[in-house]
This record gives sequence, structure tokens and C-alpha cells, in this order.
Amino acid sequence: MRKVLIAAPVHEVLTDGLTAAGYTCVVQEKITQELAYRLMADCVGVVTSTRLQLDKALLDAAPGLEWIGRMGSGMEVVDVAYATQKGIKCYSSPEGNCNAVGEHALGMLLGLIRRIPWSQAEIKQGIWKRDENRGTELEGKTIGIIGFGHTGRAFAKKLQGFDIRILVYDKYDTGDIPAYVTNCAHIDELYAEADIISFHVPLQADTVHYFDAAFLDRMVKPFVLINTSRGPVVDTLALRVGMESGKVTGACLDVYEQEPIAAMSADTGAAFAAIMNLPNVVLTPHIAGYTHEALYKMSKTLLEKIGGDKRA
Repeated sequence: MRKVLIAAPVHEVLTDGLTAAGYTCVVQEKITQELAYRLMADCVGVVTSTRLQLDKALLDAAPGLEWIGRMGSGMEVVDVAYATQKGIKCYSSPEGNCNAVGEHALGMLLGLIRRIPWSQAEIKQGIWKRDENRGTELEGKTIGIIGFGHTGRAFAKKLQGFDIRILVYDKYDTGDIPAYVTNCAHIDELYAEADIISFHVPLQADTVHYFDAAFLDRMVKPFVLINTSRGPVVDTLALRVGMESGKVTGACLDVYEQEPIAAMSADTGAAFAAIMNLPNVVLTPHIAGYTHEALYKMSKTLLEKIGGDKRA
């Protein structure tokens, strides 16, 4: 029996495909780290999202593990270096939810600058305010996209019809650059020109608090901040300072420095509470890449990648 632990919500295309390939799937979507030690002991594969931390200790507790599948992107939940050292294959599926993230980022941005959430809430209360809800157009603005992998590209693709200037910065090789974006060799170009900043980076040592007090100071113009990547990329305290000073004119956040909100530390929680109560913030509960279609696409992508491994 070649057992696979399914420790995340997945589409049946993945479980059915794995079963057809000779695996036995043990589905435990609400798994805890402690339970994983027991369930993974005899597994050859595991599919996870963000619930498990596949660190050295957990990997050592699964001596027969051959592969790890990550629903979505963000391999910070896996000790990839140690897994590779042990001969464990690691797969992610950012191709599966990048379109969903791109659509969500655009939706949040339009909701913010056109004041859709606030005007809707007022209408439901019988309040009719036109001048107070006068919006701002995207046309003619400059957006800086930091990180030009799958989600950064998907967001840029959605923006290309808005007559907006799209600057992209990625410290790594991004491959071919579409004609509708301008690739910046240095982030200083974004600091100088952007009206909107959107983060699309993985969580790693050099991206924790990528947006901090120093970043805020370097921005030349007041700007809108979007984060649909990883919560710790944005320093909550720095964001509070930026918003209360007016340097950050609006924020669209789908991810948070500490999740869920109830688990925030006192300092972070206080800063977030102040941000949450401001009139120019759009917030969603880490759902940007969590559409029905994305669940299918991520599952299918993982199945194809696992099936391409001769050992799987």
C-alpha cells in the first residue's frame, strides 16, 4: 500500500487520479501538526497547503516519504533544502491559482478607488451620497508590481486594458517580459514613479517586512498598497504609520502578518485594529487564490507534476 496523506482541501481530480495511479489516499483536511507525526509515518506522499509545517522533525518522522505536493505557491511551509537532501521531491502549483489572485487583486483595487464597498453599505442603510463617494480612475496611473512570477504576471495581464503604466521589478530572472509592461532593473524606479504598489513575492528571509518604514520613506508619491502574497511581507506597524500620515492613501489586504486575526500579538493586533477602522481599506480573509476553479486547477497541476516523476 502506497499511502498518501491529503492534508488540504483538494479537488477530486487529484484524489481520483492518485487512486488510479495505485495510491491510497488518507484525507485529513483539518489535520494538526501533532496528528501529522502519526499519519505520515508510513506515507510515501503528502499534499498540504498552509496547515502543516513540513520541517526537519516532521520529515524525519516519515522515513518513506517520496514527494510533497503543495496546493498553491509558497514553499515556506516546507524545509525544501532538507527534503531535497533526503531525496524527497517537492512540487507546488502556483500555475493553478495565479489567475484567481490576479482577478482578486484587481477587484480589490477597483473596489477601493471607486469606493464600491462603502457606497454599497450606505445604500443598504438608505443613505445616498454621491459627492462623498466620487471615485478615482485607473487610467493614467503608474503601478509598480514587485515580484513577476505567476501571480505578478497574471495581475499585469488583467491591468493591460486599463491604459495604466505597469512597472515590474523582480530581483530574479523573470524570463520573457510582455510588451505591455516595463521591466525595471532597480526598485528605485518604482519608488520614484508608482501610484500603486502590489506585492507578489514568496515568503523568504529577504521578503519578510519588505514593506517597512524605510520602504515607506523612499516612496516619492502618496500611493495605494496591495498585498495578496504573504502577510509578513508587510510590516503592519509601518502600514499603520503610512496610512495615518496619508502617505499610504489606501490598502488592499488579503493576507496578514499573523493569521488568523484572532492569533495576532498585542502590538500587531493593535496596529491592525487601527488600520481596519480606517475608511480606505479593503480586507478579505486570505481568499485571493481560493476560488472553486483554482481548487480544480491546483489539484490538476499537482497530479500532472506528481505523475511526471518516475518514482511516483
